[in-house]
Amino acid sequence: MSHIFPRHSKVLPPRAVGGDGCYLIGEDGKRYLDGSGGAAVSCLGHSDRDVIEAVKTQMDTLAFAHTGFFTSEPAETLADLLVANAPGTIDRVYLVSGGSEATEAAIKLARQYWVEKGQPKRGKLIARKQSYHGNTIGALSAGGNEWRRAQFGPLLLDMSHIEPCYEYRLRHEGESLEEYGLRAANALEEEILRLGPDTVMGFIAEPVVGATAGALAPAPGYFKRIREICDQYGILLILDEVMCGMGRTGSLFACEQDGVNPDILCIAKGLGAGYQPIGAMLCTAEIYDTIAAGSGFFQHGHTYMGHPAAAAAGVAVVSAILNRGLLPRVQEQGEKLADRLQERFGQHPFVGDLRGRGLFRGIELVSDRDTKAPFDPSLGVAAKIKKAAFAEGLICYPMSGTIDGRNGDHILLAPPFIIEDAQLDELTEKLGRAIDAVI
Repeated sequence: MSHIFPRHSKVLPPRAVGGDGCYLIGEDGKRYLDGSGGAAVSCLGHSDRDVIEAVKTQMDTLAFAHTGFFTSEPAETLADLLVANAPGTIDRVYLVSGGSEATEAAIKLARQYWVEKGQPKRGKLIARKQSYHGNTIGALSAGGNEWRRAQFGPLLLDMSHIEPCYEYRLRHEGESLEEYGLRAANALEEEILRLGPDTVMGFIAEPVVGATAGALAPAPGYFKRIREICDQYGILLILDEVMCGMGRTGSLFACEQDGVNPDILCIAKGLGAGYQPIGAMLCTAEIYDTIAAGSGFFQHGHTYMGHPAAAAAGVAVVSAILNRGLLPRVQEQGEKLADRLQERFGQHPFVGDLRGRGLFRGIELVSDRDTKAPFDPSLGVAAKIKKAAFAEGLICYPMSGTIDGRNGDHILLAPPFIIEDAQLDELTEKLGRAIDAVI
């Protein structure tokens, strides 16, 4: 009998006892190819000696020092490394323990920034439907997935949500990708005007939507128009790269590929690559300087923020991504994965869309390719595919509710950056067998 409170009381997972590169090993010796990196976390695989040794060395030197009293060398080094490679005028790094903490910090910083600027009426945040920003109350309020929000509705903060940039389902017939991207972005301006420009503090979005929409990349020009609108009305652009950042899409920061610079940026998951729990909220010098020149105190904090061992892992992970040529490798292996998925599923009768960037790929499942009709939610297609793939020895990330939180199914793939060609073949073959067995 286990005393662990599991994610699902009726689905008890086996024990993992080891990791070897792109594989996790169960207690029965079975090897599982980690085709989703857990939840797009394990970008370096499960046995990277450099990261492991960095954590061990740091633990021998200093395990913990509360940031109310001390900073630490690995925290300072990680902040310097991130800022040196960050887009735009990002200048400060607030280290936390995960993605929800990062987005929660971003939302609170945005609010305090406007209070200290003498504009306390700015307290409204605009986000997008079918987004996911974390499970804490503020982050969940910003998220736009109705299934995740539903039972906690009475607890959530009042935030508004515009339509996502979802070309496969929302682009009109005869409309170019660029025209659709512009139309989708202009929904932000409409919402700002509806709420009142002087009441809006920011807009939050994932550059490439992960868990709730399956590697959904924006249409061309979408985020450039979003940036223009934010500048026009003086609101902050907050980009949530918790899942899609840290090299996952082929650049260290996902927003680089859209040519936009955020005011606040959130990262986690791949920042620690699973070796330590760590996330970060990054902001521009202007935002930091406003706080510094005002109260001087960001009214926020966590016990384990800036944890030395976690920061040491972060330094080792980011250094590995930058120094081992892993960004071009993600681009190369990502194209190979896309080609394999196209060959195996491009004409599959129950696959409607293949999408994504780098080693961040999504497969949207449909009951009818012509009409794009989803499967009946009662069939539980995503959950069954997850189970069938796991039986094949493949870890992938299927989810339901792709379209509106209830309807639609997709599969998210986010394998380690070190994945080899033969393992891409293995991933595709095992996934194909799982899908065919279920549908």
